[in-house]
Amino acid sequence: MAKRANLIHRILKALRRPPSTLASGRGALQPHSAAHRNRPVLVVLEGHHDIQFLQRAAAVLRLDDNKLPELSNLERCGQIVFVPFCGDVRGWAFRLAELGRPEFHLYDREDTPATEVRLEMARVVNLRIGCRAEVMSKRSLENYLHPDAILEARGIDVRFSDGDDVADRVAEQCYLRNHPDDRWIDLPARSRRRLRNRVKSWLNTLTVERMTVARFAERNLAGEIRGWLQIIAEMTDSAS
Repeated sequence: MAKRANLIHRILKALRRPPSTLASGRGALQPHSAAHRNRPVLVVLEGHHDIQFLQRAAAVLRLDDNKLPELSNLERCGQIVFVPFCGDVRGWAFRLAELGRPEFHLYDREDTPATEVRLEMARVVNLRIGCRAEVMSKRSLENYLHPDAILEARGIDVRFSDGDDVADRVAEQCYLRNHPDDRWIDLPARSRRRLRNRVKSWLNTLTVERMTVARFAERNLAGEIRGWLQIIAEMTDSAS
């Protein structure tokens, strides 16, 4: 928690710096230069794992559509800044407003009543000029993964619905594979949480890298992920 809070503090501190301190090696930006007018888009996601997923998913989907943004490159160039957060989503609808940057928020769906809270906060963000917010149709980004990609990544054969906690389901399978005589539910909550976090790490990296355009299409017939990436591309073009 402290590490994430420190990351947010550093992001906000960097964005609050006057333009002259953001200069390139050729000297300070001039007040009316094109570079001065550039405003990085703040991409607000529910944690570091979501950043890993979206960057890799964009790389895979660009193989079929090179008009989609290359998020890793946009981040390196300073055109987008990822802002991971945790905790109550209601605290983020206006938290970054004073920075005056365009914002794209992507929220997990979760369960009731958390879903209704996220839908309301997305509505609020969408009322702000230059800001967009989307709520996933599935529980979390892990639900957009294909079971075959999970099987290839770590040999775990698991099936899940759009509303399942995928990380928890996969963590249970991983544990039972090594402890066939035990029960997942009997494991202390802290241990289950630790194993789940380990699983989330490779689900959002190794597994996404084993996704293909066809697999994404099968798991996401509505093309939501493409839609989010297109919104980010449009926002970065407008902010340039």
